[in-house]
Formats: sequence, C-alpha cells, structure tokens
Amino acid sequence: MTQLSVAIVGGLHADARRAAVEALLAGVPGSVALHHDLSTAVDGTVLRTIRDAAGLVSTGETPLVNDCACCALREDLVPELERLAGAGLTRLAVVELWDSVEPKAMAEVVAASGLPLTSVITAVDPALLLPYLGNGDDLAETGLAAAPTDERTVADTFARQLEYAPVLAVLDSEEADEEDRALLSQLHPTALRVPIGEGGGVLEGAAGPERGAGNCVTGHDAPAPGSSRYAPRRSPALLAAAFAGFDVEAAAAAQHPACALLPTDADEHGVTTLVWHRHRPFHPERLYAALEDLCCAAARSRGRFWLAERPDTLLHWDAAGGALCVESAGPWLASLPDAAWDMVPPVRRAAAALDWHPEHGDRCQHLVFTSPGLDRDGVERLLESCLLTDAEYAAGREAWERLPRPFDTFLEV
Repeated sequence: MTQLSVAIVGGLHADARRAAVEALLAGVPGSVALHHDLSTAVDGTVLRTIRDAAGLVSTGETPLVNDCACCALREDLVPELERLAGAGLTRLAVVELWDSVEPKAMAEVVAASGLPLTSVITAVDPALLLPYLGNGDDLAETGLAAAPTDERTVADTFARQLEYAPVLAVLDSEEADEEDRALLSQLHPTALRVPIGEGGGVLEGAAGPERGAGNCVTGHDAPAPGSSRYAPRRSPALLAAAFAGFDVEAAAAAQHPACALLPTDADEHGVTTLVWHRHRPFHPERLYAALEDLCCAAARSRGRFWLAERPDTLLHWDAAGGALCVESAGPWLASLPDAAWDMVPPVRRAAAALDWHPEHGDRCQHLVFTSPGLDRDGVERLLESCLLTDAEYAAGREAWERLPRPFDTFLEV
C-alpha cells in the first residue's frame, strides 16, 4: 500500500500555479491534483475536480457551507484526502488552491486531520510581483471573493500567499528582469525558491488609505488574475520540495506580528529593503497624518509598532496596494505579569529578548519597507518625525495616555 503525502500549491498567479501542479503530476508517479473551483459558488455549489497526469479522473459538487465557499472547501477536502489515503494507490495528493484561497488556513485544516502534509508551495511569476502588490482592488471586484463578506484586496491576499509558504515555485518568465527577481528575494528572503523549468535546481540565494485606494505604487493597472500564458515544464527541485516536510506551528509563528521573520536591510538591482527599528513610541496624530505617504512609499511594508497613548498594545502594520491594515496583536510581553510568561510560546519569548529595552521591555518600532526605487532617506525622515519629541517623551506615560486616539477607527474601539 502506498503512503499518501499532501502538498498544497497556491497563488494568485494562475499560470505559475498551474505550471507547478502539472510539473508535480508529470514528475511524481501515482500523483493526483484536487482543485475546488469557487467561481461556481454564486450558484450555491463548489465544483471539485481530481485529475492526474493523463487528465480528468473525477468531478463532484459540494454545497456551500454558511454561505461561504472556503468553508465548503474545508468540509469537502479532508474526506477526499482520507479516501485517497485509504485506497493506498496515491503517492502524492496535490491540493491546488483556487486563486484567492490563502494557504495558511488550508494547511492548518490538513495538518489537524492527521494527514501527512509535506509541503506548502506558492507559485510565482516574478514579472507580476509588482503589479499584483500594487493592485488595491477588492477581490469582489475581480470575481475572486471567497464569500459575500470577503473584504480582502488583491494586494494583501497575494502578499500573505507569498510570505506564508516556505517554498516558492518560480516561473521562468521571459518578461521578468533582475529587478523583479531582486524584489522576490527581498520580500521573502528565507524561502526556498525552485524554478519551474527544464532541469532546474534551486535558484541562487534561496534560503491610512482606504482599501481599494488604487495603485499608488506602480502607477498602472495589474493584469487580471487568472489568465494563462505558459506551458508547464519539469523541475526536479520542485519534486524534492513537495516531500520535504512542513511544520504548521513554525509557519504560524513566522507570521505572527510579535515574532515574525521580517526581511533584513538590502539594496540590489534598484530594489531596497529598509528596516527601521526604534524604541521610542509614536505620537498617534502625527503617525496617522503620515499614513498615506508611508503606505504609498513602498510596494510592501509590514511589522510591529506601538503608540504612546496605548503603551500596552502590540500593533501590527500590514500594507500593500496602497492600503494599510492595522490590528491589535495582543499585549507586549513587558505589560504581562511574570506568571503569565510561562504561557507564552518560547519563540515569542526569544523574539522579545532580542528587542528588550531596559525601560520599555519588548515595546519597539520594527517596520520593514520593500520596493523598487524606495526613497530610504525620505521614509526614515518621515518615520522619525512621527516619534514623540524629547519634551513629549519626558512628559511620561500618564501624559501619553491623554493624547488623541485617531487609530480607534482602525481598531474599531
């Protein structure tokens, strides 16, 4: 009996995703691909297809669950995988995610079922990186929303798809240049990058505005998601990556705002990554006034920060496509009683120790901006101007907490 392995392949770059899936089907005997087409959800059902290297094996439908196509996918996926595992004929089940489905949720569903999840891969066309990161359109406007209440944008969805996966399947696109490849490297420097191409090995170096505010990063429209231009080719490195193993808990920790593995300073082929790290708190009104300029300064920015008027709250900064999401990520460790530290994961305590300040503990500004043509000096000056002045800082915590609270609009307080 053959033991089943499960590999998840996702990404809004449909051409690259399909090429990666076809390469796996062609290269792994006894493999099948499962795909749930959420575009049929408007009719009340989700269409499931299973195919192998020779073509279509079976189709089926599953009804919507709670008016949510992604919920239907979760309900249907595990039973299908368990059926394949029980039959003992399938070596690799490739879960090809629909365009806007994010891999984190599906990886956690598969892992919780006890099935052997051996890889999570996001497929990428480097030539499309900047257009997609600059696309502030709502998924609903492009026909890619996974539920009626889905308020995500193309840019923020693609950013999370890209940054979660430890393996990137990179399409050998003739339209991609050195700037595109440098941008990919700097956005996710710890990823294993494997080419989708003839005999490829690991690529070198692997290891305030409203949503929908438009494309203020690129200045032009992104191509419509879902078009197809490329034929699949074999990739030995991709085949090996499909069985390499995947740690769901480690992947989640790497994305948590308190201990995220953020990029480091870099400058290559016209692409710059600026890491800005300070311990003094932001003045809430000055930072709020600077949000639009900061969001449009870079194709991608992310990190954690703190505001003077809410010194115990760790805030998450997540910007792409000219739109910013600010969320509370819970308390800073320095604000917790000593007894609560035992309940904090070790990776979180280790991250706090690296940022520890004798007065503020782990409270810090740790923001990262990545973009071609980034005005490093300008961004640094703007960020510095948003910090408390010496006089404001000297006034102390009681005075800070009386400052205005414009970020309540983000945090729905």
